[in-house]
Amino acid sequence: MKKYYTRVCNFYYGNKSIELINQKKTLSLKGNNQISFDQIEIISRNSKKLINVKNITKLPISLKKKITKDLKIITQKSKNFSNLDFKKIPNIMGVLNLTPDSFSDGGKFNKKKLGLRHAKNLFESGANIVDVGGESTRPGSKSISEKDEWSRIEKIIREIGKKIPLSLDTRKAGIMNKGIKIGIKLINDVSGLRYDSKTIDVLKKSGSPFVIQHSQGTPENMQNNPKYKNELLDIYDFFEEKIKFLRSKGIKHNNIIIDPGIGFGKNLKHNMSLIRSVSIFHTLGFPILLGLSRKKFIKDLSGKNDTEERLGGTIASSLYSMMQGVQILRTHDVNELTQSIKVFKQLIKN
Repeated sequence: MKKYYTRVCNFYYGNKSIELINQKKTLSLKGNNQISFDQIEIISRNSKKLINVKNITKLPISLKKKITKDLKIITQKSKNFSNLDFKKIPNIMGVLNLTPDSFSDGGKFNKKKLGLRHAKNLFESGANIVDVGGESTRPGSKSISEKDEWSRIEKIIREIGKKIPLSLDTRKAGIMNKGIKIGIKLINDVSGLRYDSKTIDVLKKSGSPFVIQHSQGTPENMQNNPKYKNELLDIYDFFEEKIKFLRSKGIKHNNIIIDPGIGFGKNLKHNMSLIRSVSIFHTLGFPILLGLSRKKFIKDLSGKNDTEERLGGTIASSLYSMMQGVQILRTHDVNELTQSIKVFKQLIKN
């Protein structure tokens, strides 16, 4: 039986969105009247069809039933967690790399005083949550020991975790467990919970909110000719199966975020396809996180290979993603992204 996927599109924002919802011309995204849509793209492995939401009643009975079910998920209100407010789009996740070798800021903040100051700056500049990491997962990087990873992050987490909401960027169950015990609000595992088999037990026992990120391969080999039959639908299927698996293991809560994993086992074509059609993932029913900040696709498109000079590409792709209803943007440059969002929202305000 052919499988169909529902991607919401043609979004409206701000006062225009509220006006159209009141006129029953659009549907709100996740119960947020500040952003709504009036079209859906019905996708299969060999076809695409764009229709107005008003025309769903004209579809064949079985397809209409499937699309109606999807729209119920897409429009259902999200509950807040981990200091993230889903009444606003987007939330900002600031990046605090306490590593000597991260791809764009390795060695900048891995001293306690510098790390503490940067975390404070990120939060005061508008980050809803700060993502702390002690192990680089850049392309080509190798895993480090749990002891080394914990030694890089422990002091900073203990000192600022009660003052600033923190997420923990780690693949290791032991690090997750220690972090949760001292106040971590969110676990962000770039491996999609595949690196360490014990992570699921830690998340089940603690009830902690977490991010599932898609990646193909490991950081050591993920950029060695990544391949997909259809990157958008393959990754959608990955999330669908992962959620089913987690439910079967006893994780029943919905405090879960999904991240398509831009740059993690993807080439330029894959990344651009995912960003362009990222709104398909709303159908899964969970908030979407995107990490676009300073990523290689910006270099590929601009032709400039300075990782610290990719702010323009970061902002452009972030604003585009915001207009697709992406709820969380992960960025190194919190002040600049926050400023661009404020200006952009005023310009589109009706």
